[in-house]
Amino acid sequence: MTDTTDTIVVGAGVVGLAIARAMALAGDDVVIIEAEDAIGTGLSARNSEVIHAGLYYPEGTLKAQLCRPGRDALYAFCDSHGIAHKRIGKLVVATADDELDALADVKTKAEACGVNDLEPLDPDQVRAMEPAVKCSGALLSPSTGIVDSHGYMLALQGDAESSGAVLALSSPLEGGSIGKDGITVRVGGAEPMTLTCRRFINSAGLGAQAVATAIEGLPADSIPPLFYAKGNYFTLSGKRPFQKMIYPVPVQGGLGTHSTLDLAGQTKFGPDVEWVDSPDYTVDPARADMFYRAIRRYWPDLPDGALQPGYVGVRPKLVPEGTPRGDWDIRGPEHHGIDGLVNLFGIESPGLTSSLAIADYVSGLLR
Repeated sequence: MTDTTDTIVVGAGVVGLAIARAMALAGDDVVIIEAEDAIGTGLSARNSEVIHAGLYYPEGTLKAQLCRPGRDALYAFCDSHGIAHKRIGKLVVATADDELDALADVKTKAEACGVNDLEPLDPDQVRAMEPAVKCSGALLSPSTGIVDSHGYMLALQGDAESSGAVLALSSPLEGGSIGKDGITVRVGGAEPMTLTCRRFINSAGLGAQAVATAIEGLPADSIPPLFYAKGNYFTLSGKRPFQKMIYPVPVQGGLGTHSTLDLAGQTKFGPDVEWVDSPDYTVDPARADMFYRAIRRYWPDLPDGALQPGYVGVRPKLVPEGTPRGDWDIRGPEHHGIDGLVNLFGIESPGLTSSLAIADYVSGLLR
């Protein structure tokens, strides 16, 4: 027997839940399919929990288009739903004079994307704000913050379910096909089922390419390659040295080894960029040497032995090592010619920040 529903969303991470919420609020019957036994156990559980201001993304990209409105929507959502968050701000620092041009470039790109609240600071101003930081100059971003990502996902789930959405955990997608009546998928787990839907949204994170490949009738050339960029985090033992987040100017493949805080006041550093052949969630303690060198460029008084292995996130990249950072790839019917189907590929940072805006964008592709 095949059941029917309006919309299937594959993946109960932060972006999938935001999309399911948007579709349910618009009146769709929504089923969320999640292979794991809980929400948000993949990419959404392994990030910095930062609310990004939208500083770094080239004008015209989806990241640039969706980060700033996503940021504003996320702050409003947190306020209205009582989600723990703090707008603590961050400093983007040039650690040497030869990085000042790169710092100025960050400001130019940010302003092109509508971020107009950056404040240039000289070393004395930085020292007055963050005495432990050594730099040649900085930008203050007052709109950057931190959020309880799990609390946020629970609120998204609650809104979706209040509007009729159904969450199916421990329910891996086993395959599917495209037919004249819609998209039919086979779902495994303890209670296997077959579902036909009018709209199918693949928000499976690191598994998005595998999910897309499992749908018969989807052109293979509409599925981009996948590369894995592992990001190690180390935590700081002892008293926190900064009140704000500290980011060096961006590096190829990421945003440098930056310092963030969680809502409990714990300082963590990372992620770095380590290209791997498959996901690996073990922190290599030997990488601490690189962390000490990178962090001491802006915090020279970091004590020996203060860094402890933390956790790992793996970013789904669509371009290989040595290539400039790519954009997200959200492919709707106009790309592959299949009504009702949207694949989200390469959704990495600032995916958490942009999740509500991504949900509106996906909904727009289907309506």
